[in-house]
Amino acid sequence: MRRHIALVAFCVILLLPFTFASQFLVNLAMLTAMSALLGQAWNIAGGFGGLTSFGHTMFFGLGAYAAAILATRYGISAWFALPVAAALGAAVGALIGFAAFRSGLRGSYFALVTLAFAEAFRVLATASDFTRGGQGINVSLNLGLASFQFADRRATYAVIALLLSLAMAAAAWLRRSRFGARLIAVRENEDAAMALGVDVVRTKTAAFALSGALAALGGVVYCQTYLFVDPQIAFGVDRSVEMLLVAMIGGAGTVWGPALGALALHLVADTARSLVTTPGFAPMLYGVLLLVIVGLLPGGIASLATRLRRA
Repeated sequence: MRRHIALVAFCVILLLPFTFASQFLVNLAMLTAMSALLGQAWNIAGGFGGLTSFGHTMFFGLGAYAAAILATRYGISAWFALPVAAALGAAVGALIGFAAFRSGLRGSYFALVTLAFAEAFRVLATASDFTRGGQGINVSLNLGLASFQFADRRATYAVIALLLSLAMAAAAWLRRSRFGARLIAVRENEDAAMALGVDVVRTKTAAFALSGALAALGGVVYCQTYLFVDPQIAFGVDRSVEMLLVAMIGGAGTVWGPALGALALHLVADTARSLVTTPGFAPMLYGVLLLVIVGLLPGGIASLATRLRRA
């Protein structure tokens, strides 16, 4: 019963921005949904699988560059860039994951490897003429459904909401599927899972590939929304930090956590920007919010309902 109530509430909140007349409010909802999508992508690997990644922005960047390059060099619509980016993100996630897990990397070692790969992609994008180096790529404005560019932000929000629903469905599937049970078993005790016959390398690699595919989809939508991508936007570490914060604050390893974390993070950020203009104040509030959540709600905002029921 509670699950159905939560689902109805989520659908109502997801549809609410379509009633907004203000493009500012729609844009705010769009950014929040984007954060939730990327947070859920990170959560697939970092929350359910315990595969802490500091470089998840590499998948986002690959998706953004895939859309930009296909549009500017080959005239291919971003609608076709979506499956291409997802496949690219999954392939890179599988390759990096297999190499790292086959080598026995886990915990902080794996996290640092992902950070190194994200930085490597940033350096390559900066040095390569194919990506126009540090100048970045400008995508031509061509409003219309066929070109995946919309004058009304509500249309863009609809696409992000659909992708977010897909990511949420993937997380819900992990909670109930045998693959998800194996993944959670690996997260809780890798050695015990291996002793029970779980193929640890294959399970973690598949989770990392799925996570990479979802994050790459977010990169495509970002590129088509803002029509520009450069190495810092695509592969900057701040986006990886945002993904991690959204999942941790909302509740890592839960279906609803990233959505709740994105709401909380953007409420804090936008309130902070409207009240205080001091540079760096919003990131400082992020840190304070994370410390409060870790100290008072180790399971994130999603665990608050459970605590209230026990009280």
